[in-house]
Amino acid sequence: MAIGALLMSGAAPAGAGTLLPERGGSPNADRIASLYTVVLVLAGVVFVGVTVALVYALARYRASRSPVAAQIHGNTRLEVVWTVAATLLIVALAAYSLTKLGAIENPDQASAGSLAAAAAAGVPADERGQLRIEVIGRQYVWMFKYPNGAYSYEEMVAPVGVTVKLDIVSVDVAHSWWIPKLGGKFDALPGYVNHTWFRAKQAGVYRGQCAELCGRNHADMTAKVRAVPPAEYARWVARQKRLIDVAQGAVARRQVQP
Repeated sequence: MAIGALLMSGAAPAGAGTLLPERGGSPNADRIASLYTVVLVLAGVVFVGVTVALVYALARYRASRSPVAAQIHGNTRLEVVWTVAATLLIVALAAYSLTKLGAIENPDQASAGSLAAAAAAGVPADERGQLRIEVIGRQYVWMFKYPNGAYSYEEMVAPVGVTVKLDIVSVDVAHSWWIPKLGGKFDALPGYVNHTWFRAKQAGVYRGQCAELCGRNHADMTAKVRAVPPAEYARWVARQKRLIDVAQGAVARRQVQP
């Protein structure tokens, strides 16, 4: 029991909420949580209805009350009703899911204020106001590459209010990128590029973990996104690039020395 509790406590960063998916970090995460909630509520209603019917049947036709088994030949009207009701429920769920999937997969336009703040800070966004960051999985650490050539490990830095498009790859085995509060999980596969996005609503640190068993140190492969104001992001990524250039220059000079 103690070992099981320890393992469960170690998996807490990827718990994704006690009952419902986490929300509040990014619009796509909110839409996933809304879709999940609707499906959970409807499934709960069906479960309660079936359970009540089962308990009623067990009580109504128990052996002490009906020692001779009742000969029931069916009820056509009731069978048609529950077949039609189940069909309509499935169709409604499918239609609702399809209306949500597009907004979950494809980012909408950020607010004009956010786009203006990002442009004023010099955030290198494309014509749609989106910043592209490459996510690279390797045993057992995440690497992040930014548009100016800078990179970081374990922690991604991203601007608040800016749509961040992620290109997710792997250099060795299958991993899975997952920050529950910033959206769904996406596999990082060797030789294939997966795409997702998020738009952090407020500054803060969002934590997650590799969600695909990738080796003996899989549990140590945590993920973290630090969302900061656009101006702070621009300063950070420029400073990160300078530090990398200085370090690479020092290594090059050592290599040419006799």
